[in-house]
Amino acid sequence: MSKKLLVLDGIGGIDLGRNLASSIEEKGISTKYFDMSSMRKIVLQGPRSSIAKMLNKKKDKDGFYCLPKCDFDELEKQINQFKPNKILIIGFLYKFYEPQRLKRLADRLGIELFLYDTDSCNLYSTRREFIFFIENELKIYNAIFSFSRVVTDFFKRKKLNAFFCPFGDTTKTIQPIEKSETDVIFVGSADLRRVFLLENIADKVTIYGNRWQRQWPLMSANLQQKVIDKPIWGDELQAKLTASKIVLNITRIPFYGAETGINHRIFEAMSMGCFVLTDHCDEIAELFEIGEEIETYKGIEDLKQKVDFYLTNDEERERIAIGGYQRFLKDYTWQTRAADLLTKMGLLN
Repeated sequence: MSKKLLVLDGIGGIDLGRNLASSIEEKGISTKYFDMSSMRKIVLQGPRSSIAKMLNKKKDKDGFYCLPKCDFDELEKQINQFKPNKILIIGFLYKFYEPQRLKRLADRLGIELFLYDTDSCNLYSTRREFIFFIENELKIYNAIFSFSRVVTDFFKRKKLNAFFCPFGDTTKTIQPIEKSETDVIFVGSADLRRVFLLENIADKVTIYGNRWQRQWPLMSANLQQKVIDKPIWGDELQAKLTASKIVLNITRIPFYGAETGINHRIFEAMSMGCFVLTDHCDEIAELFEIGEEIETYKGIEDLKQKVDFYLTNDEERERIAIGGYQRFLKDYTWQTRAADLLTKMGLLN
């Protein structure tokens, strides 16, 4: 029987799913990729969603409901044409298609379903939606691969078949930088934790990302001046990160609250040979050797001290950056991560 994998990407706004699908195909697996946000939508999705939520609220005041955006008949047609053995969901399914409906189709056709959990921590602050995700989606999967050890252990306690599968990234051509343009760069959307931490290094940091102007009333004039309120991707992102002495990672509030700090930015920056300074959590020490491949901080004072130290100690900063890049090439390219996922899905021996 030929090995075919259908990849349905719920976070197609970033390249993670596309890059992973490409790496899977390089392993000799026939792979078809769809960005679910680009799939055909149901007719009058907006009004129908509003009505469905109102009716559901009457039945269950404390419940959560989400009307899937996409036309399931189109997905079923694609599945029948491609005839995959396995389907891998990236991120989540429920916002696009009804999970139980896909499960019934998969059972009828003998297809196994898998999830690469990339975003569940973002649901921690929305209790009803997180419960909905657990009860209505997670139970359909033959296995769940999570970016976070903490989340993996939580899923296992819920009697789900879960595996810890950290992120990766693509290998890149690294061009030598004659002179750094930026001392510290932070790339990401705004939240209060990030604002409070960045205020303490406002004179040294440059910030790129969206939703920062929403936080303007909470930010000092000095920090406001350091914000370029737009997201950056691709070649522009690589150019900005590699031209910075320190790539600062600050996990979002839900991630920090769950004591997991392994977001994709860490692997992305390491793939470019950057020096990464991130907030400390136990998972970091499980994946990297702190002080040799990455550096961490614990709180505001530690952040200020680490920033000052590594800005004035070029050789030490560059030594750690090289160590991180070598570790990335060894363990965290998408080619390596894809092989691990495919083995767990039974597509590689």
